[in-house]
Amino acid sequence: MPSLDAMIAVALAGLALSATPGPSMLYVLSRTVGQSRAAGLASALGLCLGGIILAIASALGLAAVFQQADWLVTGLRYVGSAYLIWLGYGMIRSARADAQVTLNVEEVRKKSLGSIIWQGVVVEVLNPKTVLFFALFLPPFISAGDPQSAMQNVTLQLLVLGALVPLTAIPSDLVVAYMGGTMTRVINRQRAMREGMAWVSGLILIGIALNLHLQFL
Repeated sequence: MPSLDAMIAVALAGLALSATPGPSMLYVLSRTVGQSRAAGLASALGLCLGGIILAIASALGLAAVFQQADWLVTGLRYVGSAYLIWLGYGMIRSARADAQVTLNVEEVRKKSLGSIIWQGVVVEVLNPKTVLFFALFLPPFISAGDPQSAMQNVTLQLLVLGALVPLTAIPSDLVVAYMGGTMTRVINRQRAMREGMAWVSGLILIGIALNLHLQFL
């Protein structure tokens, strides 16, 4: 099992990433405003299921790679940390510009709730950026531990931590699905708040990446 510190760090990183407006949030928002609150909740469920499927696939794939070359656990730990810092820096760098963008909810064609859930799964699983995110985000939080059971341990850690990522997005998706158009107006009006959230989220990601190696906490 992953350590409690690793699970807390992954949960914080996931919350930081999901708290700022992005494609997933707009997808849920479009379904809520364009169809119904139930459709928004269905889209959030689909995205979550897709994220869990992708997390499982990524974990098994990474574990297989690590089994062939266990030194990659250490190598990807540094690459993944750098990726977290890059994500955090990108949030901070574009915070002001992104905060000035007016969010527009696109018109959607009404579908059954089952179709919406399936669409959410497909959107998440086939998103190359999400695949890259899992491949680089998870390794920094892995501890190889006892060499005799290293690979089983690594696989379990990857599965648990990977599943945490889509689960941490549920709260923000539920709020978006429930509030619908009100959320759009709030986001567009509170530009200073959006900029501040981007700064906080970026600093959290950078802090987590640095703490992995410098052990501030």
